[in-house]
Amino acid sequence: MTVVGNPRSWSCQWLPILILLLGTGHGPGVEGVTHYKAGDPVILYVNKVGPYHNPQETYHYYQLPVCCPEKIRHKSLSLGEVLDGDRMAESLYEIRFRENVEKRILCHMQLSSAQVEQLRQAIEELYYFEFVVDDLPIRGFVGYMEESGFLPHSHKIGLWTHLDFHLEFHGDRIIFANVSVRDVKPHSLDGLRPDEFLGLTHTYSVRWSETSVERRSDRRRGDDGGFFPRTLEIHWLSIINSMVLVFLLVGFVAVILMRVLRNDLARYNLDEESTSAGSGDDFDQGDNGWKIIHTDVFRFPPFRGLLCAVLGVGAQFLALGTGIIVMALLGMFNVHRHGAINSAAILLYALTCCISGYVSSHFYRQIGGERWVWNIILTTSLFSVPFFLTWSVVNSVHWANGSTQALPATTILLLLTVWLLVGFPLTVIGGIFGKNNASPFDAPCRTKNIAREIPPQPWYKSTVIHMTVGGFLPFSAISVELYYIFATVWGREQYTLYGILFFVFAILLSVGACISIALTYFQLSGEDYRWWWRSVLSVGSTGLFIFLYSVFYYARRSNMSGAVQTVEFFGYSLLTGYVFFLMLGTISFFSSLKFIRYIYVNLKMD
Repeated sequence: MTVVGNPRSWSCQWLPILILLLGTGHGPGVEGVTHYKAGDPVILYVNKVGPYHNPQETYHYYQLPVCCPEKIRHKSLSLGEVLDGDRMAESLYEIRFRENVEKRILCHMQLSSAQVEQLRQAIEELYYFEFVVDDLPIRGFVGYMEESGFLPHSHKIGLWTHLDFHLEFHGDRIIFANVSVRDVKPHSLDGLRPDEFLGLTHTYSVRWSETSVERRSDRRRGDDGGFFPRTLEIHWLSIINSMVLVFLLVGFVAVILMRVLRNDLARYNLDEESTSAGSGDDFDQGDNGWKIIHTDVFRFPPFRGLLCAVLGVGAQFLALGTGIIVMALLGMFNVHRHGAINSAAILLYALTCCISGYVSSHFYRQIGGERWVWNIILTTSLFSVPFFLTWSVVNSVHWANGSTQALPATTILLLLTVWLLVGFPLTVIGGIFGKNNASPFDAPCRTKNIAREIPPQPWYKSTVIHMTVGGFLPFSAISVELYYIFATVWGREQYTLYGILFFVFAILLSVGACISIALTYFQLSGEDYRWWWRSVLSVGSTGLFIFLYSVFYYARRSNMSGAVQTVEFFGYSLLTGYVFFLMLGTISFFSSLKFIRYIYVNLKMD
């Protein structure tokens, strides 16, 4: 047997830097191809089992009372595979290339009543198993459950003790693999007495067939024999409806706002010309609106270090999200490689830490910040600390329940090493460059020493109302696509609509910027110059709407249950909403800043 490429992933235990640089060990989108000769052994790895409706609740296959070798030998896995919950181990199945097998005995077993009850419970919870042959996953249910009738009610549990493996090849390569129990009867697990042992004989068959398909990628993506739902299809009507709504909204805001601004500038500049000729008093006497607060609008906000940290981390996640989508559009994530996106996300997060350090430190120095070391520490902790706390809770729950989603100690040390040796140093380096390259904050208006008193604001200009409007409108722009993303991350579908995702992501940012400008104008018109934090919170509240949608999805759109799945779902959904808050808050702030600079630069003042 000869191997082209590297069929095995590099070990994730002792090669952190190489994994960080090379991702999954094959490179993104590159498929490790194994060439076989007739009669060559084909290794079948057992991987994991878990409830069908709980994608993130998985356990090692050998935790069930099944045929197991005396000495378990695990396969070396990439970082992405470990993060994906894979724990591959060699099996007892003997498969040779292009050699059919008819009902070969795998092993004989004597199960105690406790082991039978363990299998019964797994079957009742719809446990499925996942095997891997030449990097091809094959899946099937552990057993069979039948519920029939109301009176009399019957409840039958059966275990599949025979598996039919179907493999397709083209030349000397394996193209497709599947497992079936279509013509097999399950072995009943009912009626066993507590002190009785159950004798089982596990068997299997292997059938090879030649196919005209030359490459695995030529098959329909997501085709695993129909075990999981097919790849998501585009619902064009819903997407077009969302796009039309967004374009109308953006156009309405842009046209109305520009018209109002033009009238404001014409009126203010006319008043300035008429008053400057007849009086030497301050030109804002008797005026109102956003012109009168020109001496306060650029007054630096409280907690400026925290504000700059939010902007820095938000800019980092904007770069990270854009990079992931672009890499997916370029086909750099091989559908047959486990955990490729996980590895890419860790790689990009570590490399984009320099962006957060640069943006945060640069703006912090511009607005007069002096404690730039504390600002760097706050920036690097703003996401990493909440993530670590959330992950600690989720990982502890997985560990307590024996799930394969609990990370091994070596992987935890690896991720910590990556952050300490790459992420944190790049944040510091970016912060140094940002501090050194920062110029003074160039405000078009002079700020007075004494702050102006802010008049009482109507209820519809309150922070809560701005957050409601500013969060709901961007959320409505992505609500359709959000279902696809949730169905991918928390379901069984495979996401392939990256072109649509890129377009929706651009629309989200555009809507957020337009809404932020409109809300900032309304705030300034009420002579309220505290726009700095308000601009971040208004559109950043979209993250809250996304979290509320996740609660709705869990309750109404999914069949997830159990403590393990629930803790992970809500823990990471909360982090997702937090990331969207940082991203959209950053877009909102810089859009408002650009808008405010524009209107005050074009205002005639002494």
